[in-house]
Amino acid sequence: MASQNVSSQSASQTSSASNVVPLSVPAAAKSTSAFDEMRGYGDELRGPYSAIGDWLSSQRLEDLKQKVLEAETIFRRVGITFNVYGEKDAAERLIPFDIIPRVVAAAEWRRLAAGIEQRVRALNAFMHDIYHRQEILRAGRIPPELIVQNSAFVPEMVGVDPARGIYSHIIGVDLVRTGEDDFYVLEDNTRTPSGVSYMLENRETMMHTFPELFERNNVAPVEDYTDSLLQTLRSVAPPNLNQEPTIALLTPGIYNSAYFEHSFLADEMGIELVEGQDLIVSDGALHMKTTRGLKQIDVLYRRIDDEYLDPLVFRPDSMLGVPGIFDVYRSGRVTIVNAPGAGIADDKAIYSYIPEIIEFYMGRPPILKNVPTYNCRKADELAYVIENMADLVVKEVHGSGGYGMLVGPASTKEQVDAFRAKVKARPDNYIAQPTLALSTCPTICDKGIHGRHVDLRPFVLVGDKIRLTPGGLTRVALKEGSLVVNSSQGGGTKDTWVLEE
Repeated sequence: MASQNVSSQSASQTSSASNVVPLSVPAAAKSTSAFDEMRGYGDELRGPYSAIGDWLSSQRLEDLKQKVLEAETIFRRVGITFNVYGEKDAAERLIPFDIIPRVVAAAEWRRLAAGIEQRVRALNAFMHDIYHRQEILRAGRIPPELIVQNSAFVPEMVGVDPARGIYSHIIGVDLVRTGEDDFYVLEDNTRTPSGVSYMLENRETMMHTFPELFERNNVAPVEDYTDSLLQTLRSVAPPNLNQEPTIALLTPGIYNSAYFEHSFLADEMGIELVEGQDLIVSDGALHMKTTRGLKQIDVLYRRIDDEYLDPLVFRPDSMLGVPGIFDVYRSGRVTIVNAPGAGIADDKAIYSYIPEIIEFYMGRPPILKNVPTYNCRKADELAYVIENMADLVVKEVHGSGGYGMLVGPASTKEQVDAFRAKVKARPDNYIAQPTLALSTCPTICDKGIHGRHVDLRPFVLVGDKIRLTPGGLTRVALKEGSLVVNSSQGGGTKDTWVLEE
């Protein structure tokens, strides 16, 4: 089983330039071996994996590898690809799929679901407050400059009241596990989270390839996600409509890395897939151009970033958005999902304050904990990060996809020194965290079945009610010892099974 040695420095090793002590690292992260989802820290199967373990013990590696090839054929036939910007033949790349599922017990999922629901309620309450009364700033719980000087904060949203008061309707919450009962939220994705199409296709492929496994395991379904998404979108339509809302999905186009997902979701929901050039503002409303004339759009599920939405308000050179759409949105005649400015809640500079945000709005501590985090905008914490960078994971506050980050223990001295210079130049642009020993799952590799580190992205929908699909997208770092699970960095995916009682 692959393992990751994790440094947890003692207080005596703390830089003399700082009185900051090392953040508390979970006990599992201090072990020389990561927690394995199937066998824990020993050789006995954990309960949720009993049927999978028995099945694996009866399989030949050659047969399993053949099943992997069959799954890849299905993915290629369906067209499940993604792009990596700047690389040749990126449009033809498949996300590697591992056929050994990750299994979550019903009791584990209940706890995760309660924590996720608490978190998304707090995040939406925070966004409403930030764009209205800003009571959390008045209470001194968050430094005001962290909001008003943040590039993710959209001043034009101040005073805007979205339908049902919801800013982030589709949220991906990235979770990591470091022990039997140790789950942590690594980050929140409140802007335009992706990956749900892979969750759905992973399940369909597994059911096609291993129907007998589903007969042995009582696995919660995920295939109703698109129905739930459509219900959520309908529920946040502008009020006082006299007819069923017209919904469209706005994509940047075929060259976007997630275009497959855009077209997949639009097709599954039976809604129009549109680009900016297909839309126009007329008579104070947003319309779609059709062969029969203009058709009003009531809900727009956008998959483009804020800055490209409206060239009259944001980037004037944008060709992806629609001139005038923001005025229509402010007037309440169209709902944009997710709302402009929702990125303020998943900015990594805000992340370290999420526990306080949850307690401020929910009135109780968070059910799911954050990963302990150093905020480099604070002088004492910056000094510690600079001194101990080789032992930390350092991230850009606006970075994503595994880019703009340094995994200290896996980096060369030259890489650490170069990143240290970046942090010194722009300390407010970085956070740092202890290197956690992420849990591993058995994964098919060239020379057998070995543990590879994983995370989990459940998808939650917020509208007339909160809808949470059981499971989510398990991402797996296929390189031995790697902690980076992103597909753009060589990661793959697994089907995620939540067992029903």
